[in-house]
Amino acid sequence: MVNLGVIFPPDLAPEQLREVAMAADESGLGELWLWEDCFAESGIATAAAVLAWTERLRVGIGLLPVPLRNVALTAMELATLGRLFPGRLVPGIGHGVLDWMGQVGARVPSPMTLLGEYATALRELLHGQTVSTSGRYVTLDAVGLTWPPQVVPPVLVGAVGPRTLTLAGAVGDGVILTGGTTVEQVSEAVRQVRAGGRPDAEPEVVVFVTVAGPPVATDVATEVSRFAAAGATTVALHSVGENGPPLAEFARFAGSEVQPLLG
Repeated sequence: MVNLGVIFPPDLAPEQLREVAMAADESGLGELWLWEDCFAESGIATAAAVLAWTERLRVGIGLLPVPLRNVALTAMELATLGRLFPGRLVPGIGHGVLDWMGQVGARVPSPMTLLGEYATALRELLHGQTVSTSGRYVTLDAVGLTWPPQVVPPVLVGAVGPRTLTLAGAVGDGVILTGGTTVEQVSEAVRQVRAGGRPDAEPEVVVFVTVAGPPVATDVATEVSRFAAAGATTVALHSVGENGPPLAEFARFAGSEVQPLLG
């Protein structure tokens, strides 16, 4: 069965997060997804808060821009959350919006190279390995986590183009696809991720789907099912438009009305 989630977008103030998280958790919704857009909310801080406030909700972060974060620090933060809330964290990483990376002096000549080196080192650290590497961008000298997570969270990679989709399969545990991705594009993206992936692993495939205006449960469930049939393992709903309900109400709607229709 496909996992169903709701997105808390970065254009909402952080103080609105608790009400949405509690509504999602109490309604039985599977997941809540957070964004780390420059220069809005931190993905790590918001994930920690949601995990602490809720009992069972799976929390996704899409995406942590890797040029902003040393990989050892990211590994420490994710490992800590993974040990405190085992099995409930789904972090995603990406090369970030290049103009924003330029604003903070973190833009690199080869974002793909950085993303590949970073994802490889991050997964190795989270799996308890002691890592030494000297890449173009990632350098570690016998670095290992004192407290690696006992339940290792999957590391998902944000991807759009064919090269990044293949990279996501090769170095990550799955992929996060952007909003606006069509059902047909999901099918092709899944094929490309699997082509680049490890033969012993089935990738997670997260797609963000926009819901505009007042939602109808049967219509939303039908749309979610279409993406699931194309290979999505998680569909995260993004409520937009002035006619839509407040996000906490939308989260309750998704958990109590849409999720039961998905089987």
